Amino acid sequence: MPMSSVDEHRSEAPQTVACHVITVSDTRTMETDTGGALIISMLEEAGYVVSGRTIVKDDYEDIRELVYKSSVDSGIEAILLTGGTGIAPRDTTYEAVASLLDKSMPGFGEIFRYLSYTEDIGSAAILSRAIAGTIGNTAIFSMPGSTGAIRLAMSRLIVPELRHVMREIYKRS
Repeated sequence: MPMSSVDEHRSEAPQTVACHVITVSDTRTMETDTGGALIISMLEEAGYVVSGRTIVKDDYEDIRELVYKSSVDSGIEAILLTGGTGIAPRDTTYEAVASLLDKSMPGFGEIFRYLSYTEDIGSAAILSRAIAGTIGNTAIFSMPGSTGAIRLAMSRLIVPELRHVMREIYKRS
C-alpha cells in the first residue's frame, strides 16, 4: 500500500527537536513548577532535546520579550509555554504570543479545546486560549497551566506532531 503524504512527511521529519520550556506564573519556582517538569519529562521520553527552561511572570512585555529572544536563539527550534492562557485579567500569554506569530496554527487550539471538552473538562473548555504557530523558523505552542491540560496537549498533539511541524518549517525556509 502506498505511503500517505502525512506518513511521507513524518518519515522526512527531523529525528529530534531542541525545545525551550517556558512556564508563565507569578508564584511558581523551579521546585514547584510541576507543569514545566511534566513537559520536560514528556519531551525527553519522546526523544526530544530540552535546551532550556525558564519561569517568567505573567506580564505581557516580559513574556513577549522572552518568547522573541528564544525564537531567534539558534539553539532553540520550538518553544513550549504553559500558563497564562485563561481569561482572567492577569492572563496575557495569549496576547503576547499572538502578537509575535508569523503564521498561526489555529487547529492546535481548536483541537485542544475539542479534546478538553470531550475527554476532560466539558464546557469549561471554552475558557482555554491555547495557541500555536511559528515565529520565523521556530515552532510555538502555548497551553494552559494545569497538569491535566499539559498531559492532554503533549500526548495527543505536540509530541506526535512536533517533528512533522519542524519538517514543514524547514521545508519553507
